[in-house]
Amino acid sequence: MSQNRRDFLRQSSLIAGTAVAASLTPHGATAAPTPLRRSRKPRLTLRFRPYTIELRHVFTIATSSRTTTPVVLTEVEYDGVIGYGEASMPPYLGESHASVTDFLSRVDLSKYENPFELDTILRDLDGITTGNTAAKAAVDIALHDLVGRLMKQPWYNIWGFNPAKTPYTSFTIGIDTADVVRQKTKEAAEFKVLKVKLGRDTDKMMIETIRSVTNTPITADVNQGWKDRAVALDMLHWLKERNVVMVEQPLPKEQVDDLAWLTERSPLPIIGDEGVQRLSDIPKAKGVYHGINIKLMKCTGMREAHKMIQLARALGMKVMLGCMTETSCAISAASHLSPMVDWADLDGALLISNDVYDGTQVIDGKVTLRDRPGIGVTKLKG
Repeated sequence: MSQNRRDFLRQSSLIAGTAVAASLTPHGATAAPTPLRRSRKPRLTLRFRPYTIELRHVFTIATSSRTTTPVVLTEVEYDGVIGYGEASMPPYLGESHASVTDFLSRVDLSKYENPFELDTILRDLDGITTGNTAAKAAVDIALHDLVGRLMKQPWYNIWGFNPAKTPYTSFTIGIDTADVVRQKTKEAAEFKVLKVKLGRDTDKMMIETIRSVTNTPITADVNQGWKDRAVALDMLHWLKERNVVMVEQPLPKEQVDDLAWLTERSPLPIIGDEGVQRLSDIPKAKGVYHGINIKLMKCTGMREAHKMIQLARALGMKVMLGCMTETSCAISAASHLSPMVDWADLDGALLISNDVYDGTQVIDGKVTLRDRPGIGVTKLKG
């Protein structure tokens, strides 16, 4: 090849390269690789607001009476999908609107990229501070609802529970006059189990009044109201003769030796409520009680409640699933665990007049799960 031809080809290449570069780079600037445009990853967002639920009747137990319960309603949003949660704060938990909103203001969910990492997120949440179990439950419930919605599955399916095996729920009758107790008993005719609050000097009147109306099985909740173990044992025998099927927290939780003595001799199952709050309490409860009452507000929510059922069963203990006075949000969350328990007391939303959710139903006294994703609630207007 001649020198002239080589020079021509080299110059042609340079011209062609310059032309291509000029066409890609304005004003002759040096060409640079065009970065791929990445869409922004969605983040978890927590919202919350205080709310007060109003009870249909004055609610009286061994230690107090009230007509309202403070709650905090939560929402966790991810990529346009919203999960709902709730904290309910009866007086004995020691939480309030102020304490819950203060705790929730310290929660930063935006640092988590994957809402399915429930163990990590909820372990971190629990580590923010001690206590605040209802506040933690409000986030736990909302996250479970969110994840179920993202999966388009109800939690009873995710856990592999049969929704047809839900139990009957008890309906609670608080301490009151004979006339009011009689009226409440008549209003609860559809329920197959009644729960009666005891622990004052009206205990026998309460039971006898109900028995004047119906022989429906009764579960009794003493709320630590009895103090003497021998008197308590006599009362347990009296209750058994009147178709009472089990008793919650008959003595103060601090009287561990007396409770163990009573449980060993009792003709009825003794269930720990105030004396059993969280997973770590269960091994210590073995031998002190026949079983435990699990409540989402005591144990920080659905994640730990599920673990508590598994541990209690492994230790041969009975399991009850309870509630506070709550909206249908928290009641629906708990109901997904109900196929695995011996007794359910999930009437909290039935006791209030201003529910803000539609969720789990009670049909002929039976907990009835909805075929909806997450915890199965829809938000009502208002």
